[in-house]
Amino acid sequence: MKRKKKILIIIGGGISAYKSLDLIRLLKKNSYDIKVILTSSGKKFVTPLSIKTIVGSKPFEDIFENETNGKIDHISLSRWADVILVVPATANFLSRISSGKADDLASTVLLAADKQIFLVPAMNVRMWVHPATQENFKKLVGFGYNFIGPEKGEMACGEYGEGKMSSPRQIYTEIKKFLLEKNIIGKKSLKALVTAGPTREYIDPVRYISNESSGKQGYEIAKALSRAGVKTTLVSGPVELSPVLGIKIIKVTSASQMLKEVIKKLPVDIVICAAAVSDYKPKNFNPQKVKKNTNELRKIEFEKNTDILEFLGKNNKHRPGLVVGFSAETEDLIKNSKEKLSNKNCDLIIANDVSKKDIGFNKDYNSVVILDEKGKKFEIKKNKKSFVAEIIAKKILEKFLVNDKNPH
Repeated sequence: MKRKKKILIIIGGGISAYKSLDLIRLLKKNSYDIKVILTSSGKKFVTPLSIKTIVGSKPFEDIFENETNGKIDHISLSRWADVILVVPATANFLSRISSGKADDLASTVLLAADKQIFLVPAMNVRMWVHPATQENFKKLVGFGYNFIGPEKGEMACGEYGEGKMSSPRQIYTEIKKFLLEKNIIGKKSLKALVTAGPTREYIDPVRYISNESSGKQGYEIAKALSRAGVKTTLVSGPVELSPVLGIKIIKVTSASQMLKEVIKKLPVDIVICAAAVSDYKPKNFNPQKVKKNTNELRKIEFEKNTDILEFLGKNNKHRPGLVVGFSAETEDLIKNSKEKLSNKNCDLIIANDVSKKDIGFNKDYNSVVILDEKGKKFEIKKNKKSFVAEIIAKKILEKFLVNDKNPH
């Protein structure tokens, strides 16, 4: 028999809280195992008795609950669940958890959670579109939270606009889809390889050729894939970034070293070449520092490095199921990126304009356009690289699960 999927539902405050009861009924009807945390504000709209009647057990309310059987509720509840669902998520709730608050059972569970969290917003349209709420929304997406809704429609206050809570049926469909995809990813034991950061090509022991890449975008993509359940390896050039929990990081310096480590990790299902690899390297390395009063620095000869992205895209023996490249351009972004997509036999190219001073290399923000081999475009406007990475990871996995041309 298949194990029942376990969903922990956190009921927040707001008039839409009553819909959580219909959602619980729908999930129970479809054989999901449910536990409920009822917040103090949620209790104003939904009673513990109504929850107990539907679920079969009373909701958790207090972080210092008496009947814990020796277990710490905020840890045991988050470990018990396959998915955590907050419905409704008010503007105040989003604000609290985006700042890392842990001042009640619900917020403490979320902070301690190691499972996917879904937030279902419900609030007045002006509250939803307010810059503070939008900033919290983006911040939470960057943390790895998923959002269901909000929808456009008429609200309890009589106003119309975006902010209406998604219906129980819509929420159920999204949760079912997520668990199905997670199950597929788990069964396939997907492996991903991400390259990140710059490479250095040394002229002598002191001087080298490199670029401005910080590795931040590649690291964030690796984190996002790992959170989605993909076994992820990161091949990183020299960066000043902290190690990532749960991700194997292989440190390299030069393009040839990066290529060597990439080849060692093949075959993989997905590869994302986010590293800014040097196109050329000095033909000869000088073992001693070249003095500036000589002519040697003026006549350095260069030779081409192997193009790692092209090597992977055209690798007939161990081509990954999905090959994703980055295209850092300063002009003709879409035209040049489409050419790169075709020439290097990629499945997706992530194009970003590195001529802009507020995004891209060495910045915390990015703005990209995802292009596929059929000419489809998907733009991610300027946002934190963690947010951009979450969207990129979702698009990559969607494409992989739809196409799934992986041979192994």
